[in-house]
Amino acid sequence: MDMVSLTSRPSSGQRALADSLARGDAAMGSGIAHVAAATYTNPHRFEREQELIFSRAPLLLGPSALLPHVNQAVVHDGYGVPLIISRDGDGHVHVLANVCRHRGTRLLDSEGPVPATRIVCPYHAWAYRADGTLASLPRAECFPGLDKAKHGLVEFPSLEAGGLIWFARDPHPDFADAAALAPDLDAFGLAGLHLYKRRTHDVAANWKLVIDAFLESYHVQRLHAATIASFFADGITVADEIGIHQRAAVGRSDYLSEIDRDDWTALRRAVTYTYQLFPSAVVIVSPDYINLLIAMPQGVGHTLVEDVMLIAEEPQTNEAEAHWQKSWDLLDGGTFGAEDFGAAALGQRGLDSGLIDQITLGTLEDGIANFHRKIDAALR
Repeated sequence: MDMVSLTSRPSSGQRALADSLARGDAAMGSGIAHVAAATYTNPHRFEREQELIFSRAPLLLGPSALLPHVNQAVVHDGYGVPLIISRDGDGHVHVLANVCRHRGTRLLDSEGPVPATRIVCPYHAWAYRADGTLASLPRAECFPGLDKAKHGLVEFPSLEAGGLIWFARDPHPDFADAAALAPDLDAFGLAGLHLYKRRTHDVAANWKLVIDAFLESYHVQRLHAATIASFFADGITVADEIGIHQRAAVGRSDYLSEIDRDDWTALRRAVTYTYQLFPSAVVIVSPDYINLLIAMPQGVGHTLVEDVMLIAEEPQTNEAEAHWQKSWDLLDGGTFGAEDFGAAALGQRGLDSGLIDQITLGTLEDGIANFHRKIDAALR
């Protein structure tokens, strides 16, 4: 199958990580670190994260491919706020409250994208455009003096960059770090990819346990022995940061130091890039597809994780469909669903027992320690 990249060269940061791998560098901590077990189990801690992180920081909603056409909309409830993500007639994305300005009725209730030239309330048929403005209402004479311009849908700050859609509850968010990811994501051609499949997993674990799994490669040869372990060398990882976000590169088992690292196709076959998007999303770039995982906390030990698989184009043949279905089954059902999320749930059960007061991180797990340092800083 063709590579998903739509560019011929990696970004400077992607190339630098590949050079580090070729030199035999490794992203390793200086020693053992610890994280308190209560970080994953304390309800008060969870509420503080909701208040100081998830209510303030930019949060990832999904890829641009959620809305491939103009005048489309899709609902999003994962963060506990009823949202409509829409693309207006000019192609601009809006993140709107899924709440009618008349009597508060939920407007849309479908899983996939729907036409949004008019978003019509099912109760009294107030109609809104895809940009959230109020277009019309029946019996307008019954609302003397009503200013339609002041009764559009509530809109949240949002950003579409590098093929990703972000929003924030804070009225004055800083999207700079999200925007800084764009050169890397544009190198993968993410904005032009096709959404092959998406699925939401219900995971009985704290959201941070889910994210921890994607911040170290120590587990790959052990946990993933039956699925993807054979593709990767053990613990060969380098990492750096893009603002508050972490970027890592893992050497695949066939990685050769003499590879032409300006050959983007060859580099993509030899190196897997992973991005941890603060606070709770992960982008995993395989040789011919990309997975986007978004962890959305529901409770201290309960997380919804949406898995989105992006490919170059919609499958045109039965052979192509079988190829992508096999890849989807391997990762979504096996590597992620059964193994990573299963391990997170087992970890939550162990920590909830109260029998240990901290977890121990080795030098190959420094990405986790760094992640928790950023969370602690945000909570301070």
